[in-house]
Amino acid sequence: MNFETAKRVIDEIMRTIPSDREGIVFSLIGGEPLLEFELIKQIYDYAKALETSIPVSFFATTNGTVLTDDMKRWFADRKDSFILGLSIDGKRETHNHNRSNSFDLIDIQFFLQNWPLQGVKMTLSDYSMYHLADDVIALHEMGFKNVRGVNFDEQDFETPKEKYVNVLVPQLDKLSKFYANDTNGYYNQALSKRIDLCAQERRVPHKWCGTGVYTPFYDYDGKRYPCPYMTPMTFTQEQLDLVSKIDFSDVEVFTDRDCFENCYLYPICSSCAGANLKANGALNQYNKSKCILTRLFALFTAETHARRILLHPEYYKDERHLFYTIQAIEDIRSKYLDEFKMYLKE
Repeated sequence: MNFETAKRVIDEIMRTIPSDREGIVFSLIGGEPLLEFELIKQIYDYAKALETSIPVSFFATTNGTVLTDDMKRWFADRKDSFILGLSIDGKRETHNHNRSNSFDLIDIQFFLQNWPLQGVKMTLSDYSMYHLADDVIALHEMGFKNVRGVNFDEQDFETPKEKYVNVLVPQLDKLSKFYANDTNGYYNQALSKRIDLCAQERRVPHKWCGTGVYTPFYDYDGKRYPCPYMTPMTFTQEQLDLVSKIDFSDVEVFTDRDCFENCYLYPICSSCAGANLKANGALNQYNKSKCILTRLFALFTAETHARRILLHPEYYKDERHLFYTIQAIEDIRSKYLDEFKMYLKE
């Protein structure tokens, strides 16, 4: 993207901020965004100059390998309004396998010192699944409280997910025990779902992200799309023309009625609308290829809560939350434990 295009995009965004927003975040996406550091500085200065009563901030995810001392000084001076998230896949061996021997190029302390609460983005691969627990624990031991991205590629619809179960069971069991004993407030995207929501009587349809409403995506040429997934990289122009006619504010457009009415885990199943459209041709027909993994992760999330309730009941101060969490633990075990018993050790 050139700067003139970036200015037009920023102008449009600033003109169309929804009235109910308390702030706006410009998220810069690559590849590796820091390869365009000079452009980033221009974009930042231009947008901040237009800032009104609604605060403007920035976010970018980097692999950390191209950060220079000048970049570090610039970002550190703006750390309250520009957050850098780090992509890192665990301990040195796993990260180097996944990311071309780049672990030692990352200044991990720079990220911890400037954004201690941000956490990291972890990407799973067939290789890293065999080391998932040790990699996640290693990231926490480095000092990162939050580990996000512990999920599977939305593009991969064909691989039977059953093949992963036998590998993941011992990894999730080890992580479950780790988090149950944790007193540092660590967070893991995969095992921190609010299972209590599944047990509550009232459930409502929802969409999991702001696609088409709060997360407009602008390509390098300035064209606007609903989100980073629904772009020409993923869909044909014919499909995108149909997407442009969708009412993204209508929750029903995103609601798989079968899942909503019949699946206990609907409240915590974070289905990607773009992936649904790609796999099934409809935003409201969930991609079912990951259902078995959703059930598996839910089972170990329930185990984590069960173990933590026994070890650290002080975490559950809200009696209503505790009641529904215990109910969800019982429900999830009764519904899904038998499916995975063959993989579990006695």
